[in-house]
Amino acid sequence: MSKKIVLIGSLDTKETEFLYVKDIIEESGVETLLINTGVYESFSVGDIRNEEVAIAGGSTIEELRQKNDRGHAVAVMTKGAVTVLSNLVEDDQVAGVFGMGGTAGTTVSAAAMRSVPVGVPKLIVSTVASGNTRPYVGEKDIMMMYSIVDIAGINSLSARILRNAANALSGMVKGNSIPIVYEEKPMIGATMFGVTTPCVNQTREILEKNGFDVLVFHATGAGGDAMENLITDGFIQGVVDITTTELADGLVGGIFCSGENRLEVAGLKGIPQVVSVGALDMVNFGPPETVPEKFNDRKFYQHNPTTTLMRTTVEENFILGETLARKLNKSTSPTVLVFPKGGVSLLDKSGQPFEGIEERQALYNGIKETLNPQVKLVEVEEDINHPVVASLIANQLLELLSTRIGGVENASV
Repeated sequence: MSKKIVLIGSLDTKETEFLYVKDIIEESGVETLLINTGVYESFSVGDIRNEEVAIAGGSTIEELRQKNDRGHAVAVMTKGAVTVLSNLVEDDQVAGVFGMGGTAGTTVSAAAMRSVPVGVPKLIVSTVASGNTRPYVGEKDIMMMYSIVDIAGINSLSARILRNAANALSGMVKGNSIPIVYEEKPMIGATMFGVTTPCVNQTREILEKNGFDVLVFHATGAGGDAMENLITDGFIQGVVDITTTELADGLVGGIFCSGENRLEVAGLKGIPQVVSVGALDMVNFGPPETVPEKFNDRKFYQHNPTTTLMRTTVEENFILGETLARKLNKSTSPTVLVFPKGGVSLLDKSGQPFEGIEERQALYNGIKETLNPQVKLVEVEEDINHPVVASLIANQLLELLSTRIGGVENASV
């Protein structure tokens, strides 16, 4: 059976719109399969009927109609859509996935798409795509297109937007038939911020010279979580978690919080890792007016018009050190923690706005008092962006990997 673009939608409210998109995709030469997640009757029943989706979600359509509880129905149909689409993926029937709607339609289709492997094209046209999309996208490669107007019928504007979306997804699917020519290399995950870029770039260059592909993740909460999802999925063989700043946002309440298991996944999966304390000198907020008033007396740095950085305190740094150490203590894999005594970011060094000798000492103390002996602690006098630190981090990981992957030797800058 050939792969198809799967459309996920509520046909009792969006039938006209989904049939419009379905026709455009099929006119482009790509087959489709329509999953009906609507609760009530519609002219079109879909290729996979809502009765099947409801059963997969643990209920029946009759029960959902009798209960007449929209929130409950969305939850059931979301669970059902995830199960149905996962089964289609397992049967190798999915070439791409399309969804559209408001908050409910976006919730259902996005949840289903998050069960689809990275690399399979996924697109949602949504009324909420111009806001915070992380609850929908999570850590998957889901493309969201803002609908401009509500998805309520086909008009001169919505027709253009939906046509663009349908053609974009068709193009991605067709493009996947063109083989990607690349050399298969072991993958290393790395975390980076603007203020740790020199360190990460130099570390990456050393690792690449030694035959590895380095995937760099922006440590914005979603970035760290995305790296760890790929670790879970088996893509990544080693980690240089240089920028652990997401812990600071989680502790203090910044906008770049990561999941509760951040910094634990590699260790529990047995993946060799070298970790550092990059950008733990800061908590991230949006524009200045978005910073909570309770922080008015703190030290700030305007990174750019949309990003305000706040210096972490001595007390916060001690807690961050303890937290980092406790997480690494759970590791069952070879783990090294590199502590740069000269500064943890471009802003935390001699003469810079966030220079903090006491704060760094508190961070160190929290680590030293908590870290188990099986986690190797390497101290270096330079700041994190000094070439010596990058070389050290890279060579520590190469040493850990050398027993698992042949042909790896230490390198120098």
